[in-house]
Amino acid sequence: MKKNIFLILIFLLFLVTRLYKISSIPSSVYWDEASIGYNAYSVLKTGRDEWGEFLPLHFRAFGEFKLPVYIYSVMFVELVFGLTQFAVRLPAVIYGLLSVLGLYFLTKKITSNKKIALLSSFLFSLTPWFFIFSRTGYEAVAGLAVFIFAIYFLLLSFEKNWKLIISIFLFISAIYSYNSFRILTPVFLIPGLIVFGFKTKRRGVSVLLISAVLFILSLSPIYKLYTQDSGLNRLQAVAATQSVIKNYLSHFSFNFLFIKGDSNPRSQMPGSSELFLIDLPFIILGLIYIFKKRNLKYLGIIFALLVSFIPAAITKESPHALRSILAAPAFAVISSLGIFSFLNFFKKYQKYLLIVVVTLYLMFFGQYFYKFMTKYNLLTSADWQYPYKLIFANQKEGLVTDKYAQPYIFALFYLKYPPEKFRETVKYNPVDKWGFSLVSSFDNFQFK
Repeated sequence: MKKNIFLILIFLLFLVTRLYKISSIPSSVYWDEASIGYNAYSVLKTGRDEWGEFLPLHFRAFGEFKLPVYIYSVMFVELVFGLTQFAVRLPAVIYGLLSVLGLYFLTKKITSNKKIALLSSFLFSLTPWFFIFSRTGYEAVAGLAVFIFAIYFLLLSFEKNWKLIISIFLFISAIYSYNSFRILTPVFLIPGLIVFGFKTKRRGVSVLLISAVLFILSLSPIYKLYTQDSGLNRLQAVAATQSVIKNYLSHFSFNFLFIKGDSNPRSQMPGSSELFLIDLPFIILGLIYIFKKRNLKYLGIIFALLVSFIPAAITKESPHALRSILAAPAFAVISSLGIFSFLNFFKKYQKYLLIVVVTLYLMFFGQYFYKFMTKYNLLTSADWQYPYKLIFANQKEGLVTDKYAQPYIFALFYLKYPPEKFRETVKYNPVDKWGFSLVSSFDNFQFK
């Protein structure tokens, strides 16, 4: 217990800052949160999603085909708490905590240094990049948690071959958690399997074959989605872009990283950066430390950072904090290496300087947290579609404009509308060129 006291304190800090006012800040569920919550509710009550599909692996939702891991996680929470904002957001906190824990294990495995691992988890738990995503109902955090553990078990498999099976299962979970990890998984897994083959040789052939077969079989529903269903329309809509290189490089912008952050108010506190300014010198020192090491495992941290921006680069909106969420733990590890390198310059005063550095980070985070708690709702209530919460708190019928997002899903969510009754009465507008569909009416509601 005493040995892990600092890790426990990091967990407590994380839980307190994520759970505090989680049901009221942000002010209401966003349309994706409402869709996740209601589809989980529909499966819980009827075994089918809003479209009547039985236990789907891809939830059609608005036509963009949401992934199952987060939705089914919400379903289990709704068993206890019902269809509420808290139930939709609690799994993000749990997956966020698992991400912090996973990063601790992974960094410790890479560096063989518990202090660096603790620093990495500490910085990661505080970074503004990760903060809002780990207290709202975003699928990405589920993908991040299982992806970090997938890499960790991949490294462990070089020593104990059977752990490759666990790694493959986690990689599969990642690609069914968030779309960015459908791009990133082969980037990490293929080189990992090649290294595994060379390291284990004959001893690992059977495990390698089983793992490969499991992974290939897991791709079958994805292949079906993009070849037979209208998921291809969504893929084309997301992938359309004029300049992949320009989009990619935009994530290294000083303005994005250290001044204003993501321009989407649902991805960041308006006017707040993705990283703290105090991170900058430690990132530089961390990069120098890594290149001096000339160790493949350390260089893997740089590799993780560089590839983390690829999913965002091939989409329309860049820089994009959510689609490049893997960068958050990568930067945290690099900063922790920079702090470790800095402290080594002053070995006589290491302990005192570490206290100063930790205190400074807590001050930066405290200022950010206070600003978030006091100003975020005032600045972003419209972005989180709060007016629909007010409308459907009382209104149980009538004509509602569909100019703003998908109003029907808010009616279903806030009224806890019976899924069977919805499916019996719903009428749809034609699917548009991007594969999205709009509900024109259900029961006594009309959306025009």
